[in-house]
Amino acid sequence: MALPVTLIYMAGFMVIQVLLGHDTWLQMALLGISSLLMAELNNANALIRIYSRMVSCSFIVMTTAASFLLSSTNTGWAQMGLIVFFIFLLHAYQDGHAAGWVFYAFAALSLASIPFVNILYLVPLLWIILGTNIMALTPRTFLSSLLGLMVPYWFVGAYAVAFQHLDWFALHFQALAQPGPLFDLSILNDHQAMTFIFLMIITALGSIHFLIYSYQDKIRTRMIYEMFITLSISCMALMLVFPSLFNGFMSLAIVVIAPLIGHFLALTHSRLSNITFFVVIAAAFVLTVYNLL
Repeated sequence: MALPVTLIYMAGFMVIQVLLGHDTWLQMALLGISSLLMAELNNANALIRIYSRMVSCSFIVMTTAASFLLSSTNTGWAQMGLIVFFIFLLHAYQDGHAAGWVFYAFAALSLASIPFVNILYLVPLLWIILGTNIMALTPRTFLSSLLGLMVPYWFVGAYAVAFQHLDWFALHFQALAQPGPLFDLSILNDHQAMTFIFLMIITALGSIHFLIYSYQDKIRTRMIYEMFITLSISCMALMLVFPSLFNGFMSLAIVVIAPLIGHFLALTHSRLSNITFFVVIAAAFVLTVYNLL
Protein backbone atom coordinates (compact mmCIF):
# COMPACT_ATOMS: atom_id res chain seq x y z
CA MET A 1 0.00 0.00 0.00
CA ALA A 2 3.01 2.32 0.17
CA LEU A 3 2.79 3.63 -3.39
CA PRO A 4 -1.03 4.15 -3.47
CA VAL A 5 -0.85 5.99 -0.14
CA THR A 6 2.00 8.14 -1.44
CA LEU A 7 0.05 8.91 -4.63
CA ILE A 8 -2.90 10.01 -2.50
CA TYR A 9 -0.47 12.20 -0.54
CA MET A 10 0.78 13.69 -3.83
CA ALA A 11 -2.80 14.32 -4.97
CA GLY A 12 -3.53 16.11 -1.70
CA PHE A 13 -0.39 18.17 -2.18
CA MET A 14 -1.58 19.10 -5.67
CA VAL A 15 -4.96 20.26 -4.32
CA ILE A 16 -3.22 22.44 -1.71
CA GLN A 17 -1.02 23.93 -4.44
CA VAL A 18 -4.14 24.87 -6.41
CA LEU A 19 -5.85 26.33 -3.33
CA LEU A 20 -2.77 28.45 -2.67
CA GLY A 21 -2.98 29.79 -6.20
CA HIS A 22 0.10 28.03 -7.55
CA ASP A 23 -0.15 27.05 -11.22
CA THR A 24 1.94 23.89 -11.10
CA TRP A 25 -0.10 21.47 -13.19
CA LEU A 26 2.69 20.79 -15.68
CA GLN A 27 5.25 20.40 -12.89
CA MET A 28 3.03 17.88 -11.11
CA ALA A 29 2.50 15.99 -14.38
CA LEU A 30 6.28 15.78 -14.82
CA LEU A 31 6.58 14.56 -11.22
CA GLY A 32 4.02 11.83 -11.89
CA ILE A 33 5.81 10.65 -15.04
CA SER A 34 9.18 10.76 -13.29
CA SER A 35 7.74 8.67 -10.44
CA LEU A 36 6.67 5.98 -12.92
CA LEU A 37 10.13 6.08 -14.49
CA MET A 38 11.67 5.65 -11.02
CA ALA A 39 9.51 2.56 -10.56
CA GLU A 40 10.78 1.23 -13.89
CA LEU A 41 14.38 1.98 -12.85
CA ASN A 42 13.81 0.05 -9.63
CA ASN A 43 12.06 -2.91 -11.26
CA ALA A 44 14.49 -3.29 -14.17
CA ASN A 45 17.55 -3.30 -11.91
CA ALA A 46 16.18 -4.87 -8.70
CA LEU A 47 17.50 -1.96 -6.65
CA ILE A 48 15.76 -3.40 -3.59
CA ARG A 49 16.05 -7.15 -3.18
CA ILE A 50 12.44 -7.50 -1.98
CA TYR A 51 9.24 -6.37 -3.66
CA SER A 52 9.00 -2.71 -2.71
CA ARG A 53 7.93 0.59 -4.24
CA MET A 54 9.89 2.57 -1.66
CA VAL A 55 12.21 4.10 -4.27
CA SER A 56 9.31 5.80 -6.05
CA CYS A 57 7.67 6.71 -2.75
CA SER A 58 10.86 8.33 -1.47
CA PHE A 59 11.23 10.25 -4.73
CA ILE A 60 7.68 11.63 -4.52
CA VAL A 61 7.95 12.58 -0.84
CA MET A 62 11.30 14.35 -1.24
CA THR A 63 10.20 16.27 -4.34
CA THR A 64 6.95 17.43 -2.75
CA ALA A 65 8.81 18.34 0.45
CA ALA A 66 11.06 20.59 -1.66
CA SER A 67 7.97 22.30 -3.10
CA PHE A 68 9.95 25.37 -4.18
CA LEU A 69 11.43 23.19 -6.94
CA LEU A 70 7.99 23.19 -8.57
CA SER A 71 8.20 26.91 -9.27
CA SER A 72 9.82 26.03 -12.61
CA THR A 73 9.40 23.20 -15.11
CA ASN A 74 13.16 23.15 -15.77
CA THR A 75 13.87 21.07 -12.66
CA GLY A 76 11.16 18.57 -13.60
CA TRP A 77 12.59 18.09 -17.10
CA ALA A 78 16.09 17.73 -15.64
CA GLN A 79 14.91 15.06 -13.18
CA MET A 80 13.17 13.12 -15.92
CA GLY A 81 16.21 13.28 -18.18
CA LEU A 82 18.52 11.98 -15.45
CA ILE A 83 16.18 9.08 -14.63
CA VAL A 84 15.97 8.08 -18.30
CA PHE A 85 19.77 8.36 -18.45
CA PHE A 86 20.09 5.77 -15.68
CA ILE A 87 17.50 3.46 -17.26
CA PHE A 88 19.50 3.32 -20.49
CA LEU A 89 22.97 3.39 -18.93
CA LEU A 90 22.40 0.41 -16.65
CA HIS A 91 21.60 -1.73 -19.70
CA ALA A 92 25.27 -1.32 -20.61
CA TYR A 93 26.59 -2.93 -17.42
CA GLN A 94 29.77 -4.90 -18.18
CA ASP A 95 29.13 -4.62 -21.93
CA GLY A 96 31.83 -2.77 -23.79
CA HIS A 97 29.87 -3.25 -27.02
CA ALA A 98 26.71 -1.53 -25.71
CA ALA A 99 27.33 1.60 -27.76
CA GLY A 100 23.63 1.95 -28.49
CA TRP A 101 22.56 2.04 -24.83
CA VAL A 102 25.34 4.50 -23.97
CA PHE A 103 24.28 6.70 -26.89
CA TYR A 104 20.65 6.74 -25.72
CA ALA A 105 21.73 7.46 -22.14
CA PHE A 106 23.86 10.49 -23.00
CA ALA A 107 21.28 11.72 -25.51
CA ALA A 108 18.73 11.75 -22.66
CA LEU A 109 21.23 13.66 -20.50
CA SER A 110 21.80 16.12 -23.33
CA LEU A 111 18.05 16.67 -23.66
CA ALA A 112 17.95 17.40 -19.92
CA SER A 113 20.72 19.97 -20.45
CA ILE A 114 18.53 22.06 -22.74
CA PRO A 115 16.38 23.35 -19.83
CA PHE A 116 19.26 22.99 -17.30
CA VAL A 117 22.58 23.25 -19.09
CA ASN A 118 24.65 22.95 -15.90
CA ILE A 119 23.82 19.25 -15.67
CA LEU A 120 26.72 18.92 -18.10
CA TYR A 121 29.06 19.52 -15.14
CA LEU A 122 28.38 15.88 -14.26
CA VAL A 123 29.55 14.51 -17.62
CA PRO A 124 33.25 13.97 -16.68
CA LEU A 125 32.19 12.17 -13.50
CA LEU A 126 29.69 10.07 -15.48
CA TRP A 127 32.47 9.03 -17.88
CA ILE A 128 34.50 7.86 -14.89
CA ILE A 129 31.46 5.97 -13.55
CA LEU A 130 30.95 4.42 -16.98
CA GLY A 131 34.39 2.87 -16.57
CA THR A 132 34.53 2.10 -12.83
CA ASN A 133 30.95 1.16 -11.93
CA ILE A 134 29.26 0.29 -15.22
CA MET A 135 32.51 -1.22 -16.52
CA ALA A 136 31.62 -0.44 -20.11
CA LEU A 137 34.03 2.38 -21.02
CA THR A 138 35.73 1.62 -24.32
CA PRO A 139 36.74 3.90 -27.20
CA ARG A 140 33.51 2.87 -28.93
CA THR A 141 31.20 3.68 -26.02
CA PHE A 142 33.09 6.91 -25.31
CA LEU A 143 32.51 8.09 -28.88
CA SER A 144 28.88 7.01 -28.56
CA SER A 145 28.51 9.17 -25.47
CA LEU A 146 29.94 12.17 -27.33
CA LEU A 147 27.58 11.57 -30.22
CA GLY A 148 24.65 11.26 -27.80
CA LEU A 149 25.55 14.58 -26.21
CA MET A 150 25.72 16.32 -29.60
CA VAL A 151 22.64 14.95 -31.37
CA PRO A 152 19.93 16.94 -29.49
CA TYR A 153 21.86 20.14 -30.16
CA TRP A 154 21.98 19.35 -33.87
CA PHE A 155 18.18 19.61 -33.92
CA VAL A 156 18.21 22.70 -31.73
CA GLY A 157 20.82 24.20 -34.04
CA ALA A 158 18.63 23.55 -37.08
CA TYR A 159 15.75 25.30 -35.30
CA ALA A 160 18.00 28.23 -34.35
CA VAL A 161 19.15 28.64 -37.95
CA ALA A 162 15.64 28.34 -39.37
CA PHE A 163 14.18 30.94 -37.01
CA GLN A 164 17.31 33.13 -36.85
CA HIS A 165 18.06 32.61 -33.16
CA LEU A 166 21.77 32.09 -33.66
CA ASP A 167 22.63 33.85 -30.41
CA TRP A 168 20.82 31.10 -28.45
CA PHE A 169 23.88 28.82 -28.34
CA ALA A 170 26.14 31.55 -27.01
CA LEU A 171 23.68 32.52 -24.29
CA HIS A 172 22.91 28.89 -23.46
CA PHE A 173 26.49 27.69 -22.98
CA GLN A 174 27.56 30.94 -21.37
CA ALA A 175 25.88 29.63 -18.22
CA LEU A 176 28.53 26.90 -18.03
CA ALA A 177 31.32 29.46 -17.88
CA GLN A 178 29.40 31.89 -15.67
CA PRO A 179 27.54 29.81 -13.05
CA GLY A 180 27.29 32.71 -10.60
CA PRO A 181 29.16 33.55 -7.39
CA LEU A 182 30.98 30.70 -5.67
CA PHE A 183 30.09 29.66 -2.11
CA ASP A 184 27.80 32.69 -1.66
CA LEU A 185 25.36 30.88 0.64
CA SER A 186 23.76 34.17 1.63
CA ILE A 187 21.58 34.00 -1.48
CA LEU A 188 19.85 30.87 -0.13
CA ASN A 189 16.68 31.29 1.88
CA ASP A 190 15.61 29.39 5.00
CA HIS A 191 13.45 26.96 3.00
CA GLN A 192 16.37 25.90 0.83
CA ALA A 193 18.70 25.60 3.83
CA MET A 194 16.29 23.42 5.84
CA THR A 195 15.62 21.18 2.85
CA PHE A 196 19.36 20.79 2.23
CA ILE A 197 19.92 19.74 5.85
CA PHE A 198 17.08 17.20 5.59
CA LEU A 199 18.52 15.72 2.38
CA MET A 200 22.02 15.64 3.85
CA ILE A 201 20.80 13.67 6.88
CA ILE A 202 18.84 11.09 4.91
CA THR A 203 21.71 10.75 2.41
CA ALA A 204 24.08 9.94 5.27
CA LEU A 205 21.50 7.56 6.76
CA GLY A 206 20.92 5.68 3.51
CA SER A 207 24.59 5.61 2.48
CA ILE A 208 25.91 4.37 5.83
CA HIS A 209 23.23 1.68 6.03
CA PHE A 210 23.99 0.46 2.53
CA LEU A 211 27.76 0.39 3.06
CA ILE A 212 27.33 -1.63 6.25
CA TYR A 213 24.94 -4.19 4.76
CA SER A 214 26.08 -4.12 1.13
CA TYR A 215 27.42 -7.67 1.42
CA GLN A 216 23.79 -8.86 1.30
CA ASP A 217 23.32 -7.45 -2.21
CA LYS A 218 24.65 -8.65 -5.53
CA ILE A 219 27.84 -7.14 -6.91
CA ARG A 220 25.88 -5.37 -9.67
CA THR A 221 23.59 -3.74 -7.10
CA ARG A 222 26.59 -2.64 -5.04
CA MET A 223 28.16 -0.97 -8.07
CA ILE A 224 24.90 0.86 -8.84
CA TYR A 225 24.48 2.11 -5.28
CA GLU A 226 28.09 3.23 -5.12
CA MET A 227 27.31 5.28 -8.21
CA PHE A 228 24.26 6.80 -6.49
CA ILE A 229 26.31 7.65 -3.39
CA THR A 230 29.03 9.31 -5.48
CA LEU A 231 26.52 11.35 -7.47
CA SER A 232 24.50 12.38 -4.41
CA ILE A 233 27.64 13.73 -2.72
CA SER A 234 28.67 15.45 -5.95
CA CYS A 235 25.28 17.12 -6.45
CA MET A 236 25.20 18.33 -2.85
CA ALA A 237 28.73 19.69 -3.19
CA LEU A 238 27.73 21.53 -6.37
CA MET A 239 24.79 23.07 -4.48
CA LEU A 240 27.25 24.60 -2.04
CA VAL A 241 29.81 25.63 -4.66
CA PHE A 242 27.22 27.19 -6.99
CA PRO A 243 24.34 28.43 -4.79
CA SER A 244 22.70 30.16 -7.77
CA LEU A 245 22.17 26.67 -9.24
CA PHE A 246 20.88 25.28 -5.95
CA ASN A 247 17.39 24.25 -7.11
CA GLY A 248 18.65 22.55 -10.26
CA PHE A 249 21.21 20.37 -8.53
CA MET A 250 18.83 19.64 -5.65
CA SER A 251 16.33 18.21 -8.13
CA LEU A 252 19.09 15.95 -9.49
CA ALA A 253 20.23 15.01 -5.99
CA ILE A 254 16.72 13.81 -5.13
CA VAL A 255 16.86 11.33 -8.03
CA VAL A 256 20.00 9.63 -6.67
CA ILE A 257 19.11 9.96 -2.98
CA ALA A 258 15.71 8.25 -3.42
CA PRO A 259 17.21 4.74 -3.94
CA LEU A 260 19.50 5.22 -0.93
CA ILE A 261 16.79 6.11 1.57
CA GLY A 262 14.34 3.72 -0.12
CA HIS A 263 16.80 0.86 0.40
CA PHE A 264 17.09 1.76 4.08
CA LEU A 265 13.35 2.12 4.72
CA ALA A 266 12.44 -1.09 2.88
CA LEU A 267 15.07 -3.42 4.33
CA THR A 268 15.49 -2.44 7.98
CA HIS A 269 13.07 -3.78 10.57
CA SER A 270 14.69 -3.26 13.94
CA ARG A 271 12.99 -1.26 16.65
CA LEU A 272 15.38 1.65 16.12
CA SER A 273 14.94 1.65 12.35
CA ASN A 274 11.14 1.54 12.72
CA ILE A 275 11.33 4.60 14.94
CA THR A 276 13.64 6.23 12.39
CA PHE A 277 11.08 5.51 9.66
CA PHE A 278 8.38 7.46 11.49
CA VAL A 279 10.81 10.27 12.33
CA VAL A 280 11.80 10.59 8.65
CA ILE A 281 8.15 10.60 7.55
CA ALA A 282 7.21 13.18 10.17
CA ALA A 283 10.19 15.37 9.27
CA ALA A 284 9.27 15.20 5.57
CA PHE A 285 5.67 16.16 6.35
CA VAL A 286 6.71 19.09 8.55
CA LEU A 287 9.20 20.24 5.90
CA THR A 288 6.49 20.05 3.22
CA VAL A 289 4.15 22.25 5.27
CA TYR A 290 6.99 24.66 6.08
CA ASN A 291 7.98 25.04 2.42
CA LEU A 292 4.37 25.59 1.36
CA LEU A 293 3.95 28.53 3.76
